[in-house]
Amino acid sequence: MTRPFWRRLLPRTLLARNIVLLIVLVMLSQICSIVVLLHYVQRPRVERAAAVFASYVTTLDNLLAATPPASRAALNARLDAREQLPPEAAAAPPRDWLRAYRSYQRGVFLDSLQKHLPADMPARWQTEGAQRLWIRMHAPAASAAGVGDAPNQPYWIALPIPADAQGSGLEAAIFLSLGLGVLAALAGYAIQLHLNEPLRELTGAARRVSAGETPAPLPTDGPAEIAAVGCAFNQMTHALQEAEATRALMLAGISHDIRTPLTKLRLSMAMALPDGADSSFVVAAESYLDQIDTILQQFMDYAGSGEREEAQPGDLNALIERLAGDFAGLGHEFELSLGVLPEVPYRPISMMRLLMNLMQNAIVYGGTGLAVRTWAERDAVTVAVGDRGKGLTVEELEKLRAPFQRGRNARAHSGGTGLGLSIVERIARLHGGSLQFHARDGGGLEVRVVLPLRA
Repeated sequence: MTRPFWRRLLPRTLLARNIVLLIVLVMLSQICSIVVLLHYVQRPRVERAAAVFASYVTTLDNLLAATPPASRAALNARLDAREQLPPEAAAAPPRDWLRAYRSYQRGVFLDSLQKHLPADMPARWQTEGAQRLWIRMHAPAASAAGVGDAPNQPYWIALPIPADAQGSGLEAAIFLSLGLGVLAALAGYAIQLHLNEPLRELTGAARRVSAGETPAPLPTDGPAEIAAVGCAFNQMTHALQEAEATRALMLAGISHDIRTPLTKLRLSMAMALPDGADSSFVVAAESYLDQIDTILQQFMDYAGSGEREEAQPGDLNALIERLAGDFAGLGHEFELSLGVLPEVPYRPISMMRLLMNLMQNAIVYGGTGLAVRTWAERDAVTVAVGDRGKGLTVEELEKLRAPFQRGRNARAHSGGTGLGLSIVERIARLHGGSLQFHARDGGGLEVRVVLPLRA
């Protein structure tokens, strides 16, 4: 089942998700606060400043129109009056997204100012150089012009911009909002680290339990929720230890109680038959007894696959060569192709049991083309045991991982319990490795055990 697209965009870790959530919430709250500030606080303030400024401009225009020509000329010179609008004020200012709030306030101020000024008195904002506002004033009346004066025409004067229209105070508010967002991210990171520490301890302890080890009890002095999880995990670990001890004791008792009468039965059969009697019955009976003893041993191996055995670095190739020599003495030759391997940490008895099970399975179910290969790559080594027996499908091979499962090529062989590959996989997992099945080139099956170089 494919995950929705929006779920694929979410960060994978709880730490990243919580930090992103905190940042989004803080930024949304700050954006809403800025919008409210601009619309309900700053905008009315700018509009009032524009209304006051418009009344000031109107009064100045009336005053200049009523001033005598000689005095008006001096005032126009002081006001830097110009017949043409300066080019730096006529051009539209460039867009600046970093200071969009200033553009917004300038637009609000100019719109409100034009509403309060006559239609023939436009205003222009000069952004290049000094910040100034250019207003086109009315021409003086004809009766006010003196003899020899130039024809009356409108002119532009520059006035200082009110502080309320410049929006300089909002810059600090925006930087404060960004600072709060960063502070929220840091606070979320610190909170999540505090929560992640017991979760990491729980993860490590769970992995140790799955590897057959006994972890130290988790601390239960943290927050109530985390303490409850740690307490439940400690109780579960204690229950598993008791169940493991009970299972080992029960299986040891069963093995002892069954093998004792089996030994007595062997001795009674040997003593009951007279000399010269037909021994075929004795041979068949001893074969059945051997099968029972083998089945008991497999159950014992499956029940205790070396969890209490300490791992130590060793030469895996030397162990394989020794086992191959033992099988060669029984008439089963393995073709060895052993690569250069570093020292691998393994449990000696458990690893010998793993290799013996794989090689014994290859002999029983393959028969021909027996081979063992080893090689090292990256941070792991691989041991591959192959044969030329009748191959199995992927589904059948995967089923062999489960206890008491036997392949169709094992139906003609008696004495097995279907625990061989289960024991192999359990020992491989005990070493942090894995069990893999591969079809062999030229036919047959190759079973690979991948072991990490670090314990």
